[in-house]
Amino acid sequence: MQATSGISREQLENALRHSAFANLLGAELLDFAPGKVSLQVHSRPDLCQHHGYLHGAVVGFMIDSGCAWAAASLVGDVVTSEYKLNLLAPALGEKLICRSEVLKAGQRQAVCRADVFAVKDGVEKLVATGLATIARV
Repeated sequence: MQATSGISREQLENALRHSAFANLLGAELLDFAPGKVSLQVHSRPDLCQHHGYLHGAVVGFMIDSGCAWAAASLVGDVVTSEYKLNLLAPALGEKLICRSEVLKAGQRQAVCRADVFAVKDGVEKLVATGLATIARV
């Protein structure tokens, strides 16, 4: 896949600085390449549910955002049309890392996948996976 009209890393980082919700969660861009993006969120008590796991809404944000950002790297401005999230294990650790990639980018939409890993004591554990349809704006 070649980026023809995608956004640059700098454009994505600028958009992140202006995203109140991403800032609320402390989302950070780790890796950026055409069609592939990685991000992280550090665990905090205010992001956890009553059992002490990072809340599913945080995991959902990571799947949604990771897929949208990966699609944007190829096709430009996007919005999420839909996403499906499978929670596989409790999100327990110091941080979560999401690795996302575009499976297919067309004229109107991109289909993407993402995996979320909890990092505890330096060990990654797969805690969620998802698929998303991302629409061009």
